[in-house]
Amino acid sequence: MRKNIFKNLIIIFLLIFLFFQSESCKKNNEEVIIPPDLTDTIPKIPGWSLVWNDEFSDKNIDQTKWSHEVNGDGGGNNELQYYTARAENSHIENGNLIIEARKESYLGKNYTSARMRTLKKGDWTYGRFDVRAKLPFGQGIWPAFWMLPTDWEYGGWPLSGEIDIMELLGHETTKVYGTIHYGPPHQYPGGSYILPTGTFVNAYHVFTVVWDSLGFTWYVDDVKYFSVLKEKPFDKRFHILLNLAVGGNWPGSPNEFTTFPQAIIVDYVRVYMKSN
Repeated sequence: MRKNIFKNLIIIFLLIFLFFQSESCKKNNEEVIIPPDLTDTIPKIPGWSLVWNDEFSDKNIDQTKWSHEVNGDGGGNNELQYYTARAENSHIENGNLIIEARKESYLGKNYTSARMRTLKKGDWTYGRFDVRAKLPFGQGIWPAFWMLPTDWEYGGWPLSGEIDIMELLGHETTKVYGTIHYGPPHQYPGGSYILPTGTFVNAYHVFTVVWDSLGFTWYVDDVKYFSVLKEKPFDKRFHILLNLAVGGNWPGSPNEFTTFPQAIIVDYVRVYMKSN
């Protein structure tokens, strides 16, 4: 008799437990849908393991992955924009990161934009770094996907290095550049890629650098276009930057034909490490 009572108590306890479990998955009488792990839908790259990514699928920029640089210092290139953390200059829209340059008076500057980085939130030594994006256009428009040292162990720029994965000059809508910087003296070996058809403005393209202990190789849509051998100072950890500059020493200033706003439209950023 006691055994039957004990069994009944166990059954009652389990039924109560299952009831509260089901209720915890409801909110306002609606089922709470747990979203799938988006990394499961990302195509595998043979020989590589995905270690960090942002698919920009949330409503807001993920502050655990990105931070904004806020200043009007000109980026060391006499650029004309003020970098802000405002939603007007960077936000998520339809599953894309939008970094937008605007022509407006702001804190003494005539243009605004955004510069985002993964510093101390995503830092790596070696790997494959991909961004899929549509790019802006116009004289004086200068988008970039690049990397800087996290710890500057070899000294200030360019002694500790710089890795430019993708740069475009807005008046050259079919051409992108890949470069590294180091010194002394300041050296900057690099190459460029020209699209056989179309432009980088009207379609998404994937920009890639593969970085290992011997050097770098650059790709557009998995087409290799440049490689260089270089070890130090590129044996330390670096972080990613995404920005849209206006003006500067290299592209020059906007002119009367440059239209605003202009934007980088980023589908994803992904980082891979070599598989064991």
